[in-house]
Amino acid sequence: MIPMNSTSSPADFGRVEADGTVFVRTADGERAVGQIPDVEASEALAFYTRRYEALEVEVGLLETRVKGGALSPEEARHSITSVRGTVSSANAVGDLESLVARLDALQPVLAEQSEARKAERAKQLEVTKETKERMVAEAETLALGNDWRGGVNRFRTLLEEWKALPRIDRASDDALWHRFSAARTTYTRRRKSQFAEQAAKRDVAKAAKEQIIAEARELANSTEWGPTAGAFRDLMTRWKAAGAAPRDADDALWAEFRGIQDDFFNARASVLSEQDAEFKTNLEGKLSLLDEAEAGILPVTDLATARAAFRSFLEKYNAYGRVPREQMRTLDARVKALENAVRNAEEDEWRRTDPQARARAEETVGMLSAEIDKLAERAQKAAARGDDKAAAKAQESIETYTTWLEQARATLADFNR
Repeated sequence: MIPMNSTSSPADFGRVEADGTVFVRTADGERAVGQIPDVEASEALAFYTRRYEALEVEVGLLETRVKGGALSPEEARHSITSVRGTVSSANAVGDLESLVARLDALQPVLAEQSEARKAERAKQLEVTKETKERMVAEAETLALGNDWRGGVNRFRTLLEEWKALPRIDRASDDALWHRFSAARTTYTRRRKSQFAEQAAKRDVAKAAKEQIIAEARELANSTEWGPTAGAFRDLMTRWKAAGAAPRDADDALWAEFRGIQDDFFNARASVLSEQDAEFKTNLEGKLSLLDEAEAGILPVTDLATARAAFRSFLEKYNAYGRVPREQMRTLDARVKALENAVRNAEEDEWRRTDPQARARAEETVGMLSAEIDKLAERAQKAAARGDDKAAAKAQESIETYTTWLEQARATLADFNR
């Protein structure tokens, strides 16, 4: 074989016989690659060297792709084996052995790439394993939680992410999947149980609210405004305590209950508005009567006139109906003051005209006058005998009794008015 170098050409590896048969020289000897009769030997040789050049380009492209990592080691091996077979049996003229050698030189490159890919895959599998372990841990936490809305969406996302991850070694992958699946199952069962319990509570709430509505209907036409308003407040308290009914029914139930309440309270407001106007008129009338009575009766100077005026006032006053609640105490106090003034005058008059009291007053005046006379006589006698001390003591007693006498005479004078 002629070695290929910078000065040799593919044509140096072949020859042409007189009948146009073209041979290629290899390490195993010459081999006929074809026959082109009736042409120049150089032309026949050039046809088969062009085939070689095409093979050379193909080998170069394969080298570039393999070294650049464009093919996986398996794909590269398959391509090298295929191209090597093509080169080894090619009907072409050129240094076929060098092309085979170039292809064989790619094997160490493939070995390095295979090892690198194994290491990368091992790293990826470790990362995948760690990722799946984190996903399993999150799933197990979700399974024990009570996030029934966000949890189901998160499980859905985790499942899609799990499917997108590559498998790791079978034992580890199966074990992690079993834990993940078990967590999903636990969460799903707890969620269904929770929803079933909530559904049962909502059914109970629905029944309770329907009962409340039935009771509200019975109250709707009542005109006992105070007690009925209190009953509606009690129903509202029960409504809030009942909890939520199923969503499709809860809004309708509330609308019905609220409508019944509104009808009652609107009717109550209308009646109370009319009452407020009436009460205001009554208040104005009573205030006017009070002003007139207070000016005519107080102070009481003529009992008979005051008594008659007060009776007339009460008749007119009571003819008016109810007044606003916040004014009642003030009005009652003023009426009471008028009544007390007349009553006090009556008591004074009774005391003044009581015969027994007059007699007692006259008796007291006489008794005190007699005692003063005795003391005066005693003082004169003491002075006559020169007992100044006894005279002074008697005079002191006279002064005390005189004060009492003046008070008794004033009391008696009240009976003489």
